[in-house]
Amino acid sequence: MPRKNVSLRKSDKNPKGGLSASGRKRINRLTGSNLKAPVSREQAKKSPKAAARRKSFCARMSSVRGPMKDDKGRPTRKALALKKWDC
Repeated sequence: MPRKNVSLRKSDKNPKGGLSASGRKRINRLTGSNLKAPVSREQAKKSPKAAARRKSFCARMSSVRGPMKDDKGRPTRKALALKKWDC
């Protein structure tokens, strides 16, 4: 089944990185996805399943090409996501 292309609203993005809870809920509803909240280092210590998910995300996202800062010196969405996941 082809994935629907859903554009994100400003309210869907968390200013500290990743998607907001309402953004995840909206994307899940529109695309049939199952997006979950980010896993921090503290949460990963409590659950091996969460730790594996965090490790996988960090490995994939760290290898994504692109700058960590934009032209004005602000962190990019990539940098914010990696920080949110404690990568």
